[in-house]
Amino acid sequence: PTDNFNVQIGKLPTLIGAEYTFSYQNWNIERGLLWGQENAVNKGIQANYTMGPVTASLSWNDGFYSDRFNWVTGALTWAINKENSVFFQAGSNMGHTTFAYSSIATTPLQNNESIYDLGYTHTGANLVVTPYVQYTSVPASAIQALGAGTRKTSTFGAAILADYSLTDKISVAGRVEYISNSGTATDGAANLTGFGPGSHAWSLTVTPTYQDGGFFARAELSYVTASMQSGTGFAGTNGLAQNQLRGMVETGFMF
Repeated sequence: PTDNFNVQIGKLPTLIGAEYTFSYQNWNIERGLLWGQENAVNKGIQANYTMGPVTASLSWNDGFYSDRFNWVTGALTWAINKENSVFFQAGSNMGHTTFAYSSIATTPLQNNESIYDLGYTHTGANLVVTPYVQYTSVPASAIQALGAGTRKTSTFGAAILADYSLTDKISVAGRVEYISNSGTATDGAANLTGFGPGSHAWSLTVTPTYQDGGFFARAELSYVTASMQSGTGFAGTNGLAQNQLRGMVETGFMF
């Protein structure tokens, strides 16, 4: 309607988090531990408003692609100056969503959560850094309805993402993350992270990238470890290994 206000309707990218759905949108090939608690694409309506250094967005949508429109998400960004900005993002299921509204694209526990992200971005001549913290919570009533436990369960996570340009064509990205799942294996808490109630995990990822025009190629080395597991793990004879070292390569053309 105006230069500083617009409305979007349809399939929309999430307002939550510092990483996006597709690999080419991110500094690293794989998304991280905190991304696992965030939705990716939802269906709904979103209003965006810009006033000077402040940008605000508010959306009514179906959360984790559940086809039940009972989620509200919002994002607020303040550009302190050309190099520094802070952001706050939040979202919540305003009711309960059962398995009846779940598909292969929907994670039922996360689809019933409330989530909050607070972060900061510094954009320099060669270096971009984004640290942020995340908190999520799923109420006991939703966990009980899904048969996943008996008590309210939460996660806390923190991450630092960075990208440094060595030349016009070569850059190196890095990511350090930590996440914890509240509760214990015996107190009725739900498994929100995959590693089980009471677990902790951290990861380290390094991704050098070469880009020339539309062509890009990058390699990635990542390490993740989990402690106090009461859920699944990584590769191994019993699938419960605490550590994993992974290498990846990606190449393609952007146009």
